[in-house]
Amino acid sequence: MSPRMDLDARSREVFQRLVDTFVETGEPVGSRTLSRKMSVGVSPATIRNVMADLEHEGLLYAPHASAGRLPTELGLRMFVNGLLEVGAIDAEERTRIETMCQAAGRSMEGMLEEATSLLSGLSSCAGLVIAPKADAPVKHIEFVHLGPGRALVVIVEANGVVENRVVEVPPGVPLSALAEATNYLNARLAERTLDEAREAVLGELETDRSLLDDLSRKVVAAGLATWSDDRSGAALIVRGQGNLLNDVSAAQDLDRIRALFDVLEAKEQVLRMLDLVIGAEGVQIFIGAENDLFTLAGCSMIVAPYRNGREEIVGAIGVVGPTRINYRRIVPLVDYTAKVIGRLIG
Repeated sequence: MSPRMDLDARSREVFQRLVDTFVETGEPVGSRTLSRKMSVGVSPATIRNVMADLEHEGLLYAPHASAGRLPTELGLRMFVNGLLEVGAIDAEERTRIETMCQAAGRSMEGMLEEATSLLSGLSSCAGLVIAPKADAPVKHIEFVHLGPGRALVVIVEANGVVENRVVEVPPGVPLSALAEATNYLNARLAERTLDEAREAVLGELETDRSLLDDLSRKVVAAGLATWSDDRSGAALIVRGQGNLLNDVSAAQDLDRIRALFDVLEAKEQVLRMLDLVIGAEGVQIFIGAENDLFTLAGCSMIVAPYRNGREEIVGAIGVVGPTRINYRRIVPLVDYTAKVIGRLIG
């Protein structure tokens, strides 16, 4: 069932102000409250008639016999599609987002964690981000001795993102073997991605075993292993789940939030979020049952893709919260954060 968009001006204003009030308070909205918010004086009796018509259209419902009205998921979809007036991000918020997302000297994961935490705080929702398999060309790689049997692999990508990984190496491996492994890999990176370099190096090692001594070969193999498995798919970062508990007013709401927590814990399920925004333009809004990931949780998700320098969608960032999420404020926050991330990853 699609929401109707042919309401008259009075019905549209009543509905819009009801949704705005619901988002603000989370409570059913009555006719007397709306009569004080209308741009032109309208009696509570007239508003009650309008609300009855909106309820008949499936846009509103009454949670209790004598209560005010709440928007249905169908009504929220109509509001988002045709009545939502997106606000603007103020200069202070832009500066905070820009500053917190700066990737200089920080790993890709660290930058995305900062962005997600900030978005969670600004929206009072749970923030989540899809960090996909990285495919940026590698500029430099280096092995650093950490102690017996351990080395740090420092990977610097062409876009400036730095990744640090600890690997196991043969005990007693000399510094010369680490240096030889470093030089060997750097000579073969040639602006390749890690996956491309791994494939080429493995092939070379199999066909010509005289290029490296045995210990250096084992160091190279350990380095290759760091990106063979854990780089095969996307990862999910979730921050600020506790925000979802700040405004729980009923046992039913608590049950919904618990159900949402269960969904977020099953991270492989939420990773499907990226599929929802592939090929999409800008911010996507999923309300309640429209998104089968959160059907049981009665929640809404606002998510936007972020792109690399080649305009390819490489990830997605957004928030999830109750259906009374502040769409007007959060849509531009998500949109701007996604654009900042895309710009920084290059």
